[in-house]
Amino acid sequence: MRILVTGAAGFIGSHTSERLSEMGHKVIGVDNFSDYYDVKLKELNAKALFKKGIPVHKTDLCVDDLASLFKDRFDYIFHFSAQPGIAVTSTFKDYLDNNFLATQRLMDAIEDLEHKPFFVNIATSSIYGLYATMTEDEAPKPASWYGVTKLAAEQLVLAYSRRGLLKSASLRLYSVYGPRERPDKLYTRLIDCGLNDKAFPLFKGSEKHLRSFTYVQDIVDGIVSVIGKEEVTNGEIFNLGTEQENSTATGITTVEDILQIKIKIEHKPARPGDQSRTKANIDKARKLLGYNPTTRLEEGLRAQVDWFKDNFC
Repeated sequence: MRILVTGAAGFIGSHTSERLSEMGHKVIGVDNFSDYYDVKLKELNAKALFKKGIPVHKTDLCVDDLASLFKDRFDYIFHFSAQPGIAVTSTFKDYLDNNFLATQRLMDAIEDLEHKPFFVNIATSSIYGLYATMTEDEAPKPASWYGVTKLAAEQLVLAYSRRGLLKSASLRLYSVYGPRERPDKLYTRLIDCGLNDKAFPLFKGSEKHLRSFTYVQDIVDGIVSVIGKEEVTNGEIFNLGTEQENSTATGITTVEDILQIKIKIEHKPARPGDQSRTKANIDKARKLLGYNPTTRLEEGLRAQVDWFKDNFC
């Protein structure tokens, strides 16, 4: 099958692109190569994909002509492109444009296609709000602009399914980590601080936060499991993540044990909208997708440390 992956040069998008290609699919990637974090990291990911026969075209879903993307038929779209995180440097407009309006433009581009690809929207546990422990059927209460706009984008995509205009599913991902994790995320930053004698910024109260830290390959297992299950997944939402919870403090200690280094801590004020707890309820994904994440936190972090050393040391 031919598959389009948006945000293909990003963390999870690049891993998913590789997996899809390994499964025998023809994968085309697009990415806007945003400077939200160092563009060199995305370029490194894109180079790795290119070596595996996966082109990544520079495309901004917010402003570029998208009709040219669909001159050839696609069977699936995996939509990762987004303004990530809850950084104070990002404005509400950044989230609105890159999360909601970009998705709307993508929907508009495929609405009139004779052959409509199955659309897999990549969402987030931030949709649930400060305590992301709920099932897919419970009402979300997002507490950040990121969560609000990702929820809006999700509901836009699912509205197309409800109206019978296309088939789609939305996947809410939980606290993903592993090789290629963004530099502003917890574990890449911890590893960088430990190896380069930097102070790690710890936001007030966050050491007690509980997370379903999920290894990226376990997440990819769930993402690609949608393929071939169009009828049971159409119009549905699925949580993807591990059921195991770990605190941020445990994460810090685990990285320190792997590196055999004591990481310096710089205490910061609490971040508004930061989640206090995430625990993935994956009963639905287990039943309908056969989803079963198995990677232990220490095992996944050792792989991430090796990746960091190979590329940045």
